[in-house]
Amino acid sequence: MLLARVVGTVVATRKDHRLESHKLLVVRGMDPSGKPEGNYLVALDTVDAGVGETVLVVSGSSARMASGMKDTPVDAAIVGIVDLIEMEGG
Repeated sequence: MLLARVVGTVVATRKDHRLESHKLLVVRGMDPSGKPEGNYLVALDTVDAGVGETVLVVSGSSARMASGMKDTPVDAAIVGIVDLIEMEGG
């Protein structure tokens, strides 16, 4: 599971029919303090997230296990919107 921030959207007018009516968002991994790290990734949104929000992203076979994604050609899915991150000792 990846902690990430939504940084943009992707519009694809032609795509696999199983992706129709699903929003595609650009996310970038981040550390718990909010510092960006890693590459950008396009993820299918299953929780109605928006630009600027901190989200939880799963990839690979876990993405296809997200709600309503069975047999959908997806490699990354947003499965949660983060409200708060608490870290001990810092």
